[in-house]
Amino acid sequence: MEQNILQSINSPEDVRQLNLNELEQLAANIREEIVETVSKTGGHLAPNLGVVELTLALHYVFNTPADKLIWDVGHQAYTHKIVTGRKDKFHTIRQYKGLSGFPKRSESPYDAFDTGHSSTSISAGLGIAIAKHLKKSKNRVIAVIGDGSMTGGMAFEALNQAGHLDKNLIVILNDNEMSISPNVGALSSFLSRKMTSKQVVKARSELKHLLKSFSNIGENILQVLKKSEESFKSFFTPGMLFEALKFEYIGPIPGHQIDNLIETFKNVRDFSHGPVLIHVITKKGKGYQPAEENPGDYHGVGPFNLENGVPVPSAETAISYTRCFGDTLVHLAEKNPKIVAITAAMPAGTGLMNFARRFPNRFFDVGIAEQHAVTFAAGLATEGMHPVVAIYSTFLQRALDQVIHDVCLQNLPVTFALDRGGVVGDDGPTHHGVFDLNYLRFIPNLVLMAPKDENELQHMLHTAIQHDGPTAVRYPRGAGEGVELSDNLSEIPIGKGELLREGKDILLLPIGNRVYPALEAAKGLEKVGIDAAVINPRFIKPLDNELIIEWAEKTGRVVTVEDNARMGGFGSAVLELLASSNHSHIKVTTLGYGDKYMEHATQEILWRKGKIDVPAIINAAMEMMDES
Repeated sequence: MEQNILQSINSPEDVRQLNLNELEQLAANIREEIVETVSKTGGHLAPNLGVVELTLALHYVFNTPADKLIWDVGHQAYTHKIVTGRKDKFHTIRQYKGLSGFPKRSESPYDAFDTGHSSTSISAGLGIAIAKHLKKSKNRVIAVIGDGSMTGGMAFEALNQAGHLDKNLIVILNDNEMSISPNVGALSSFLSRKMTSKQVVKARSELKHLLKSFSNIGENILQVLKKSEESFKSFFTPGMLFEALKFEYIGPIPGHQIDNLIETFKNVRDFSHGPVLIHVITKKGKGYQPAEENPGDYHGVGPFNLENGVPVPSAETAISYTRCFGDTLVHLAEKNPKIVAITAAMPAGTGLMNFARRFPNRFFDVGIAEQHAVTFAAGLATEGMHPVVAIYSTFLQRALDQVIHDVCLQNLPVTFALDRGGVVGDDGPTHHGVFDLNYLRFIPNLVLMAPKDENELQHMLHTAIQHDGPTAVRYPRGAGEGVELSDNLSEIPIGKGELLREGKDILLLPIGNRVYPALEAAKGLEKVGIDAAVINPRFIKPLDNELIIEWAEKTGRVVTVEDNARMGGFGSAVLELLASSNHSHIKVTTLGYGDKYMEHATQEILWRKGKIDVPAIINAAMEMMDES
């Protein structure tokens, strides 16, 4: 029986005591631990399986945490967490009050920088490296970035400055030819022009050996032909790109051979000065056959059967909002040739795979480049197309300037489909979409709406396509309400809400996925003698001023509810409306998330903690009634 080396590993110092055979056994043990744990908890499986040896080699060679290790995105940091003192808590990964699924500085001194969004590691690493230089520290800084993240422009902005500053920074390009879905674009194709390091080294060695055999003149020829050698290397590898940015380029090297990785990292650690990029080739999903065969499907997974990788059946029976969006867009595109769909490296996650198959010439995956996605859409719109930009709420934050300047200022007909609006669960604060109502509602020309259920999502998407201007439809993660879906879609009048329940004592104003909990709360209030009206506003911008004011006046009390940050959100919009219309006397309670980041937990737990679930709505209404 093979020894479980992992049992004796409590820190990187323990890793550094191992020999090569023990390191390889440790890698196998860690893979087993990751697969077994994620099969129960869900999480990011394939990206973590692909960097086990890379992670061990980095901690083996570099003196972490004095040497700083930054993981781009961070969804590949499970091995890092296991070997940095969190092995015994690994079973709590992404669970409430457990380990975060991403690096978190408050969690461990080994986590040098909080990550969760793409393409940030080189910028952060450069900042740390410059700070160390100013403090006269000799410790190294290593940024690990995937080839998918290299499609983000921010990565190249950082590379550009790093080359200019010429300070010690090590960038590891973890090249598995994928981000979440297979990578797209010219850059990805360029990075895929590979020779193994052994081939490159052998060719260079033979060339040098041949030239040196010509006595002294050979050395001169060697210098003269140095540019030819560099051109040779650049022809077969992407070294030319990075060396043009003044990085020393090393690679590509195989990413699952620990001895090769250790030797390379030691050479860089001991002999390199200035910025260095090491190109490492890894296999996403390495060591678990289902993940190796379908790495995109196993990027982020729920619980699954360990033996065959089949997902554990979900209790959810309703169609998901994501699926509803994708199906509806295909239906609309069949009748409207002006509709084009755009995603930023997430065709599956945003529900656009069927659209991509049906309309390949009208589907565009721009890579992890949200800013470009939005302005690209604006360009399409100027020529009469109607782009639908499907991006997770949290990721559209990265393109706010483009939404304001390139789309809304020009009043262009671009529709933003904001998936994962509200808290998303176990991925935590970097992925919660709880700021979109705030950062979108202040933008002129933009119509912003949120459906109460999956059927209303259909009608809102249809409405957005019909509107000759910018629109955003915001919907949550997960299953819908299980309502019947309409066969024929109708246009919703812009800025018109709907009265769902009359009542004389208090008005409940929920938005989006809080409408059904508010209706349930109204039934609970009825049992204690409180008659609550419920309005589904449907639109955050423009509000249905007339309907809201009418029922606010009738009841004299209003409770707003949103799966969103309270400050500057939907409730704030209602307060502004009442104040500007001389209705400041009406009592208002706004329910939403406070001035803090929401942690990782299930949506149900977070709704409860955020006090926007049914009991919280009932309590808020009863407290308001008691104050009267």
